[in-house]
Amino acid sequence: MEKSYKIDLKDRKILYELDLNCRQSNAQIGKKVGLGRDVVGYRIKKMEDEGIINNYWTFIDTFRLGYNVFRIYINFQYVTPKIKEEIIKYFVDYKNSWVVFSAKSPIDLVVVMWVKDIFEFCQFWEKTLDLYEDYFSEYHTSIYYGSVVYKKSFLLPEILDSNRIISEMRCGGKPVEIDEIDYKLLNEIAVNARAPLLELAEKLGCSSQTINYRIKNLVKSGVIKGFRVDLDLSALGLQHYKVDIYLKDHKLKRPILKYLGDKPYIEFMNFAHGWADIEPEFVVNSFNELLKILDEINTKFSGVIKKQSFFITEKLYKLRCLPELY
Repeated sequence: MEKSYKIDLKDRKILYELDLNCRQSNAQIGKKVGLGRDVVGYRIKKMEDEGIINNYWTFIDTFRLGYNVFRIYINFQYVTPKIKEEIIKYFVDYKNSWVVFSAKSPIDLVVVMWVKDIFEFCQFWEKTLDLYEDYFSEYHTSIYYGSVVYKKSFLLPEILDSNRIISEMRCGGKPVEIDEIDYKLLNEIAVNARAPLLELAEKLGCSSQTINYRIKNLVKSGVIKGFRVDLDLSALGLQHYKVDIYLKDHKLKRPILKYLGDKPYIEFMNFAHGWADIEPEFVVNSFNELLKILDEINTKFSGVIKKQSFFITEKLYKLRCLPELY
């Protein structure tokens, strides 16, 4: 359904600020974008109602809680719409799934999941194959070990910040010990990052001051990497692509990463073992723009890149940076 609300530059600035820290107050955002608190609130509410803003999510580094991450790429065969829906629901309902989305060529479904160890993943995957192997023409698993998250510079390409990185996370290191209240707090804000302190305090049986203190400690310890906004990119006339770059020589990875990190169209850089050498995520205006960018990369690093491939996100079914608390 076409959105009736057309966003302007002020809206883009609001969205940009929300993605930097969606727990900012409307008054704080207003000071940065040159609008009053009530006007900011009105514009945010309008973009929520129109579906431009899907939700607000907390970027939780679950590596810091002792988890590992596996990623599964699946291609379907012999699936009816009903069977496909059942399989997607199976992955969405799994409490440890982080991201589930369907894609268009060359991958049909992407599942990213948190596990405590390899055995836990193997048990889950054996169960999955018992249920649905006949519907998988092929599948690939890889170990996901980190990411770099960039500012949504595509919202304000005319104001390109020299330091575009919002946060980074990597596997390894000593896990952070948190208690039950911290985990319940993370569980609440994982998909509701703008939840008011008073609301969180009431749900968890604590004072708002305690909740505020715990959030600050979780940020300080690196468990919380940020408070972000999830947007319907199509409502902004934008498209999201996952790009896979395979290199002739892995030693040449660093200059390509540096080159891409400076570009406003890069939103994420993924790091995994068992798939491509470089895995950026692009946000662009069109498919033709993507092809132009890929040609530019090939030209700049001629003789370095073995091949490139890409796929477009069709539908996001789940994004939750924490195993669900039942």
